[in-house]
Parts: sequence; structure tokens; C-alpha cells
Amino acid sequence: MVQTPSDPPWLYLPAEISAALRPVVRDIVEAIIEGIPRDVPVYAMPMEGRFGQGVRQGVTVALHRFLDLPGTRLEALSPDGKWIYESLGRGEVRSGRSLESLLAAYRYGARVTFRAISRLVDVSQMPPDVLLALGESLFAYIDEISAASAQGYAQEQSERAGEQQRLRAELLEMLLRGDSSDGGPARLAAAVGWTLPESVLVALVPFPHVEGLRAALGPDALVAERGTDVVVVLPATSTTRRRRQLDRALAGRRAVVGPSRPWQQAGESLQLATSAGAHGIGRLGHDADGAGGVRPGDAGSTVWVEDHLAELVVRAEPLATDDLARRRLAPLEGLRPPVRARLTETLLSWLRHQGQRAPIADELFVHQQTVGYRVAQLKQIFGDDLDDPEVRFELELVLRAGHR
Repeated sequence: MVQTPSDPPWLYLPAEISAALRPVVRDIVEAIIEGIPRDVPVYAMPMEGRFGQGVRQGVTVALHRFLDLPGTRLEALSPDGKWIYESLGRGEVRSGRSLESLLAAYRYGARVTFRAISRLVDVSQMPPDVLLALGESLFAYIDEISAASAQGYAQEQSERAGEQQRLRAELLEMLLRGDSSDGGPARLAAAVGWTLPESVLVALVPFPHVEGLRAALGPDALVAERGTDVVVVLPATSTTRRRRQLDRALAGRRAVVGPSRPWQQAGESLQLATSAGAHGIGRLGHDADGAGGVRPGDAGSTVWVEDHLAELVVRAEPLATDDLARRRLAPLEGLRPPVRARLTETLLSWLRHQGQRAPIADELFVHQQTVGYRVAQLKQIFGDDLDDPEVRFELELVLRAGHR
């Protein structure tokens, strides 16, 4: 018979192999069962109960099916057989073992089977191509069994991960609702392996920027879809190092992070993050360019609401802020736009740093003499108003609100 690449290797095995082995299948099964705990230490346990029954069934089905294959084009595994080995793979996940232990047991079974064939069949009388087909058949058969178990292992992991994500999303929603009745959050947190912290942060990340978010934030983060955003609940931290870590994880995602709240009030952190996002808080920076104009800041950077509370308060009443801006910035009317932009950013920096030239110059990337020149212009334009604390406060409010 001429072998083709699509032929299974067992097509070229003589039926006498099956005839010789069938009477001693039980003995081979027992030899494999007895040797697995020695060859694969993780299975060094009595082959009893459901575990022992599963291993015994798997070995028995494997041997009987292998003996059905010589001289045929049958697939390695029947549907029932495939289900058995998928189930064994799933069982490894449930038992907390790696898949490699099960695959090692399969390889051990193949060695015992080959030795039994060598003992019961005179392999020295086999033609070389038949002997080669025997080795290929055993390898191919074990590969098929291993693949079925690997599929079951992966499916079980995926389903468990999906269930974990569902429970973590349920916990997130419970926290955002402020539902602390009957100890529900604590029980659900324990079920998903999440330590319920005293305080949390709630962050919003828009959908176009969520790829790889869970992996970037790690297991401390509860992540769930909500409307057009993904909501994240994180343990709050006051350390600079942790904030830098979160900044790196959220970099480029246009995230808005609400302020810290006790976990029972997580909904307040979400409310403030939502409001800040709706008002575009922190999305425009005002840096001096060569012409003194205003250009956008890094729109993809993370906005920490706690750094923009005053801006959020001002923008909560936009009509009143508009009126106040028209009133307080009226002296700048008639100036050319580049000049006005240059002076308003200098004025905001002057107010923020209480007139100290060095930090103003550092912030605007200009010389201190340039700061002095611009401040002199502002004092000439605004006159005595810049000496009035109330006016300075209102000017800073409208400038922080984005009015120029």
C-alpha cells in the first residue's frame, strides 16, 4: 500500500497488534494506574473517588480506542472519547493543577503501552515501515488526546474568567449603588478575591481607549462597561508612587479619575468624574508658544478631579460664569487675539503664584523680565482692580473656567 500524507499512521498497522493486546487491556490499565503516581509526582495520591474513577476511565477508553484503529482510517478520538479528555482537562483547572501534569501522565501511558506491545508482539519480525508506523501512531494518538484535554482546560479557564468578570462587574455596580445591606459587598468581594478597601477611586475611560485596560490596571481594579464608558473602581491611595503607577496605566486613555471616597459612597466619586468629563475639565492646557498664543494641552492625559475641584465648581453654573467673565475680562476687549491670549495666561499664572516672578516664568517658559513686562501691561489695563482681593478671586475663577 502506498502511503499518502493524509493517511493516519495506524492505517499501516497490522490487526495482530490489536488481537494480541485486547486480552490484557485490564493488566495494561492497572500498570499505568500504578505507575502514574511514581512518574508524575503531582498525582501521588490514592486512585480513589471521582479522581481515580476519571483516570481509570480515561486510560481504559484510550486503550480500547487505540486498539480499534490499526488498519483503519478512523479518527483518533470518537465524540465520546473527546468529551472524556476535555473533561479531564477541565478537571485539572478545578483541582488547581497545571495541564503539563496531565500531559505527562499521557506520555507515561504511551510508554507503558509500547512496552506491552514489545512484550506481546514480536516487533523484531515487523518490517521497518510497520515499526515506524507503530511509533507514529502512538505519538499521533497521544497528541490528539492531549489536544482534547488542552481544549477542555482552556474552555474551563475561559468560563471561569468570564464568571469572575461577571461577579466583579456585579460587585462594582453594588458599590456604585451604595448597597451595603446584609454584608453583600464584603461577601461578593471575598468570592472574587478582591479586598474591600476603606476608600475607593472611580475612573471613567471612554470606549475607544479601553483596549488592554484590565491587564494594565491589574487585579486591584474592578472594570465594567457602563453606557459609552468603561467604569473602573480602584482602592484609593494617597502615595505619590501609586498615583504615578496609575498615571502610567491610564496614559493616553482620556481617563477621568474621581476623588477618593469611602467605598459606601463610591457613587459620589463616579458623579464627580462624570461631571468633570462632561465639562471638559482639565482637557485644555495653556502653554506659551513662541508667539505667546494658547495651544491645547495633552488631551489624552489622565484628569484627576481632585486637582480641578475649583474649576468643576465654577463650570457647574456656566451661565453665571459667562456673565462674570464678560464683566471681569471687559478691560481686555479690543486687544488683538494673540496679545489677549498671552496676557490672560500670564494673568492666571500671576494670580495662581501670587505675583512671584520665578514660578510664573517657569510655568510660562519665559524670562522673568518678560513676566515683569506683561504684568506691567496688565496693571495698566486693569488699574486698581488688581489690588482688590475680590476682583482677583473672580478673575482667577473665570480664567480657571477656561474663559480668555
